[in-house]
Amino acid sequence: MEFPSNLRYTEDHEWIRLEHEGSHTAYIGITDFAQSELGDIVYVEVETVGETVKAGKVFGTVEAVKTTSDLFMPIDAEVLEVNHKITSTGEDNPALVNTHPYGDGWIVKVRVHDLHQVHALMDAKQYAEKVH
Repeated sequence: MEFPSNLRYTEDHEWIRLEHEGSHTAYIGITDFAQSELGDIVYVEVETVGETVKAGKVFGTVEAVKTTSDLFMPIDAEVLEVNHKITSTGEDNPALVNTHPYGDGWIVKVRVHDLHQVHALMDAKQYAEKVH
């Protein structure tokens, strides 16, 4: 299982990646561990585009063959867009969340309100220790 060092991680198995260091634009998805626990993802729903979502609050859901799971916002952020490659309004390939959870399988692009919240999340080493 892989845990890229350029990401920050949550207890709920979401990751966040700043567009570049110091940027207030970031991408959020679920971890490789989370997608493997969920199984084959068949649908992703996010209805919070344009809204500010507080850390720890639900911003969408992921539906897998065996279960549906809420997606929790890692930090206070405004949801700018949903990855069109994984939703029914775009190319409709939710399986990208399984095959490329840290790449093309990202779920939302956000505007970060406070960069300190990002840096307070777990780093790759801390997250790896949590899931092993």
